[in-house]
Amino acid sequence: MIKTEQLTKIFRTDEMETTALNGINLEVEEGEFVAIMGPSGCGKSTLLNIIGLLDNPTSGNYFLDGTEVGHLKEGARTEFRRGKIGFVFQSFNLIDELNAEENVELPLKALGVPEKERKKRVTEILQKMRISHRARHYPQQLSGGQQQRIAIARAVVTHPSIILADEPTGNLDSKNGLEVMELLRELNHNGTTIIMVTHSQHDATYANRIINLFDGCIVDNLGNLL
Repeated sequence: MIKTEQLTKIFRTDEMETTALNGINLEVEEGEFVAIMGPSGCGKSTLLNIIGLLDNPTSGNYFLDGTEVGHLKEGARTEFRRGKIGFVFQSFNLIDELNAEENVELPLKALGVPEKERKKRVTEILQKMRISHRARHYPQQLSGGQQQRIAIARAVVTHPSIILADEPTGNLDSKNGLEVMELLRELNHNGTTIIMVTHSQHDATYANRIINLFDGCIVDNLGNLL
């Protein structure tokens, strides 16, 4: 499903050049739950952004479902990821002026899904996320855990085959964090591929496989290059 070959990302300014990713070779099979771990600044979020088609690598190849997508233009990236990839971030990124139901409905509107079908799918996913009783509440009226449930509902309402989660429990207390991880595990058990960036050893136990990054490279548990 996901394959990278010698993936490299270099950020350049007039004063300096920083290599964020250095020759990443990675394969993720359909239905896997993969955790990406490593110290701050090691390239975790940069890798996730490239996998999610939010950015392009400087060099190397990225194949998604057999298609090389690493060097698509921005508009083509948007079209390719639409409906295929869902995102869950540490900051919930909900729109304050919209209630929970309306926030979840947004990606369906972007896909041009008819209103009747949108309402049906939003109702179903809010029930699945066990948050339907807060459907008419606005983000500022919800707890952090409830906001993250809404963010997950928004990410999965399009039935994406891949969920990318960047520190999904980072702004939550332990109880709400546990509930969010259980929801992600349930989605994975139902067939969704999940790639999660985390600093939490506990959250990483939910994954089938852990990938360690250090200085933009994949390493083993002892820090040796792989």
